[in-house]
Amino acid sequence: MINKIRFSAQWALPVTIGTFLLALFVFVQPTFATINQLPIPDPKPGSYGLEATKLQAPPTDAATITTPGNGASFTTSPTTVNGICTTGLLVQAYDNGVMGGSVNCTSGSFTMQISLFAGTNELSAIVYDDLEQAGPASNIATVTYTDTHFTAFGALVTLTSSYGRRSAPAGSELSWPLQLSGGAGPYAFSIDWGDGTPSELKSQSLAGLITIAHTYKKAGIYQVNIKVTDVNGVSAFLQVVAVSSGQVDSTAAPTDKTDTTAATKILWIPAVIALVLLVPTYWLGRRSQIVSLRSKMLKERDSFEEK
Repeated sequence: MINKIRFSAQWALPVTIGTFLLALFVFVQPTFATINQLPIPDPKPGSYGLEATKLQAPPTDAATITTPGNGASFTTSPTTVNGICTTGLLVQAYDNGVMGGSVNCTSGSFTMQISLFAGTNELSAIVYDDLEQAGPASNIATVTYTDTHFTAFGALVTLTSSYGRRSAPAGSELSWPLQLSGGAGPYAFSIDWGDGTPSELKSQSLAGLITIAHTYKKAGIYQVNIKVTDVNGVSAFLQVVAVSSGQVDSTAAPTDKTDTTAATKILWIPAVIALVLLVPTYWLGRRSQIVSLRSKMLKERDSFEEK
């Protein structure tokens, strides 16, 4: 009996420790397995997942400003800047490092209007692809602008933006931040959004950061022309590119198709009428010919009998 008690006491501690480890393994191991098998949660309502891979390299060919040339002088502003470029790229022009306008390169060339600063202006251009990757800078054309109205009307007005191109889905509002400086308020804006709608008129009392907005009904690429004039009649001009994304829907094609179908139907009506009248007309003509021929034969017979 004493030996049994000693044996139990001797193995009590190892058995207890073993039981604890076994219980720990049994209860903890499923917990680890459960953690590793947790599924990836679905996106919450209103959230989106996006993954993109940039496949194309930035543009390698710089634009070239052809006019105006170095040393040109101007007494009016804005002035026209022309050049050559790679078709399909966006061309942004800069005046003394300030973005002065943008336009899409079409047929290997570009042209745009740029407002000049009083004094020396260093004009340059940079091309951008659809991924907003910049290409090399163009040549620099240094020109001079003498503001003949400066003394009479006051400070020069400058209008620029950090964006030469902005986009929004068709049917959604596209906003555009502008930076207005110089001149004296109030300022009057005239904005041609390029979609055939009447120019938008906007009044601004003070210079600074100004946001304009527009909603395009159809997808497409639009040239936006913005002109601002201060209380003294001094103006500035900015030309930018707006992109209305989505499926391009042209109403001209269905209209032309409908008109063509209608014209085809109208042309078929006389054809059907002529076809219907063709048989009786042919029969009547044939009948008349037979009657005439028979009458002629009878006359010849009578004449022959008389002889």
